[in-house]
Amino acid sequence: MYYDDPNPPHFHAHYGDHQVTIALGTLAVIAGTLPPRALGLVAEWAAQHPSELRTAWDRAKALEIPGSIDPLP
Repeated sequence: MYYDDPNPPHFHAHYGDHQVTIALGTLAVIAGTLPPRALGLVAEWAAQHPSELRTAWDRAKALEIPGSIDPLP
């Protein structure tokens, strides 16, 4: 997440030369692409951490450090 990102609430994921922007809540791809397997893993991770993602977004918008979120087990 970036401090100056506009709404809607979202996060960015990078894999190699690919980048994707994913909406919080719906987990819809807003922009970009990832290979299918990588996108599936990102979606699985995001589905496990909705409240942490929202807290990170709120903190970033308040110009606070968003914090970290545990990876997939």
